[in-house]
Amino acid sequence: MSTDQPRDSVPSFPTSLGTSEGTTITLLGQDLANDLMGNVSFGELSYWLITLQRPTPQQARLFEAVLLGLADHGFTPTAIAARLTYLSAPDAIQGALAAGILGGGSRFLGVTEDTGRFLADVLAAAAQDAGTLPGDEQGWDELARRAVADRKAAGRFVPGLGHPVHKEGDPRTPRIIAIARAEGLYGPHLALFEAIGRVHPEILGKRLPLNGAGVSGAALADLGLPVELLRGVVLLARCAGLLGHIAEEIRRPVADSIYRTVDRNAVYIPPVPDETGADGDQDVPHLR
Repeated sequence: MSTDQPRDSVPSFPTSLGTSEGTTITLLGQDLANDLMGNVSFGELSYWLITLQRPTPQQARLFEAVLLGLADHGFTPTAIAARLTYLSAPDAIQGALAAGILGGGSRFLGVTEDTGRFLADVLAAAAQDAGTLPGDEQGWDELARRAVADRKAAGRFVPGLGHPVHKEGDPRTPRIIAIARAEGLYGPHLALFEAIGRVHPEILGKRLPLNGAGVSGAALADLGLPVELLRGVVLLARCAGLLGHIAEEIRRPVADSIYRTVDRNAVYIPPVPDETGADGDQDVPHLR
């Protein structure tokens, strides 16, 4: 008895991404081998896959600038996790990459999404309340004051502010803003983000730099990427950096030294009842 189903009873699974036939691969409606390979950069393709719209040269330049700015920052916890996992399981490079990517959260890598979401929420509320967004710097500053004051009153950090290393200014921030302006892609998220940079000292009582992760979230939001996907863009960029760390670990290993330094210097202390940790100040770790 045949188990083949009639063709018209087989369910279909629609996709606007990729499909394969015997001799061809179609991606985004294009012939992968003949139309895309050698003609489209990986950054362009990534933007296209996310938005289902081919980026203009201007959009591609800003998007790829963000990817470059987020790719690597040295021996961050995510990079160390990848190297140590590779030390434990060199036969499974996917585990090392996954270990680094899984560390993307509220302090490392996730700040881009947090900032984009925060800015989008403030803009949506402002547009609903006033019917329009500010038209000049004074208006943006007033909107930023209310947003920062509300976060402070709620006892919450302002995402995108502060960096443990670049305390006098993150070099990525002005560069991304300059590229956005030059390419005609400077929008309301970046305008609000810059306004927060101007007004927050009078509310928080200290000046903090606008960090690169935050400006990346603002730029990606102005490019029209959904806030739910912003962390994914960061992980896309950081995957390249993590692969670089693993490649360097193969050439010039340090993970075993990291492991032995910690292990050989571990000192037992009796547990302290009700011992708890505490979050640091705004300018400590909400960073990269």
